[in-house]
Amino acid sequence: MTPNLPGPAGDGAGARSSPAGDSLVPPSPRDDAGAGSGDDPGGTVPASVSDQETFGAPRRGAGTILAEPAWRPDPRARLLWGTELVLSWLLPVIGFGVWVVLDDGRRGWQAGVGTALVIAVVTTVAVIPMWRYAVHRWEITEEAVYTRVGWLTQESRVAPISRVQTVDIERGPLDRVFGLATVTVTTASSAGAVPISGLDLPVAEDAVARLTRIAALHRGDAT
Repeated sequence: MTPNLPGPAGDGAGARSSPAGDSLVPPSPRDDAGAGSGDDPGGTVPASVSDQETFGAPRRGAGTILAEPAWRPDPRARLLWGTELVLSWLLPVIGFGVWVVLDDGRRGWQAGVGTALVIAVVTTVAVIPMWRYAVHRWEITEEAVYTRVGWLTQESRVAPISRVQTVDIERGPLDRVFGLATVTVTTASSAGAVPISGLDLPVAEDAVARLTRIAALHRGDAT
């Protein structure tokens, strides 16, 4: 069965079908640099990131390994991250409620703490998922896996295909609710595995298949 693909980024609703046999993870602009006029990166970006061209980054050419990765997570990642933040606030909110019920002699303090708590919850849940979505990028080429993650503190990583050891798909309970997955690329590096989170499940499965194929070709070339 051909997987259904989400609509353009920013619109979690709607779907379109991929032609049979088509890859959901296209050729990277890095791989296509120098092919054609340079105005068209070649191939179609993953459906989960189809609203972008290069996300504000210049077209890449040879030697630009630290250029901004080309593809976004799925737009539903914002809902996933927001839900995770809401759940992380449950314990403080419950604790505050218990304090209000059991101690009626400090209403002034409780009003101040309650106001600060509401502001903190609303701000983090509204801002952080959007910020993370604006920062997070990923890209797979014939030579490396590129990622950028974070919000206040941002991290960019380049994992050469030659150092890839295993590629896995991980799905927690919330990932399954939102139809998302995390691709974890384990490498022979002290920096640890490279996670690519917030991917549409068919895109994640295709990314794993592509990475497995590319890594096998590199091992074959090395023998």
